[in-house]
Amino acid sequence: MAPDPKLPSADLPSQKQVIELLDGEFARAGYEIDDVVVNAATRPPRITIVADSDKGLDLDAVAMLSRLASGLLDTVDTGDTPYVLEVTSPGVDRPLTTEKHFRRARGRKAELSLADGSSLTARLAGTDGDQVNVVVAQGKDFAVRQIPLREITKAVVQVEFSPPNRRELELAEQTGKGARA
Repeated sequence: MAPDPKLPSADLPSQKQVIELLDGEFARAGYEIDDVVVNAATRPPRITIVADSDKGLDLDAVAMLSRLASGLLDTVDTGDTPYVLEVTSPGVDRPLTTEKHFRRARGRKAELSLADGSSLTARLAGTDGDQVNVVVAQGKDFAVRQIPLREITKAVVQVEFSPPNRRELELAEQTGKGARA
């Protein structure tokens, strides 16, 4: 059997090269690169850029970032290697692990596992230093609770099919803007 010719996907930029090329321009546009995946095993190969910001990532932002990334990646010599470029948001299934993840998910419902073995479902209400503010049901009303970030062992945003309670959202917004409830 003859040896395999050089794989065209070997001409793709590395994850590090993509980040170095795009990071400054994404930051100037108000977005942050969370991850880059260069997958040469798919046909055609795929470069996926996961971006986020405090203001979220809507379809207009995805289109703008895709054009920006495409233009900059066109300056990289990939030989004749075709690839698919995808710019996407982190998605709701991304675990919340840092202060910025919790801050960016303000207003969303999340399932939290705590270091003491307990768990709770709460609406995220932003952060206050190393504390995560959450809105929890308390009888027939809601209350704001602060949980140290170090006490949260796992947190995942929950998909909601019903509109949230208005009072719950009000508390999340007030607390997220620095007011105390």
